[in-house]
Amino acid sequence: MKISEKEVQHVAHLSRLHLDQDELASMTEQLDGILSYMEKLAEVDTEGVLPTTHAFSKTNAFREDIVKDSLSQEESLANGPVQNGTAFQVPRVI
Repeated sequence: MKISEKEVQHVAHLSRLHLDQDELASMTEQLDGILSYMEKLAEVDTEGVLPTTHAFSKTNAFREDIVKDSLSQEESLANGPVQNGTAFQVPRVI
């Protein structure tokens, strides 16, 4: 597929990019190469090949959800430098 400089200028405009003449020529050549490669990929026979989302099969890596004891509010607040009774106290940002 041959992409024109006018099409590349249009895409650059939509992307809010300013390309000088050298960049435009370089980008046109690069995009043409990419689109040519995509045409080659489109020629590959993929009939009978199942779609995949990963290169290898993945299993659920999450641990089992088990309820167990956690820190109390007092124990958690004891880890902070300053607290106001029910929460950590931090410097005002605004």
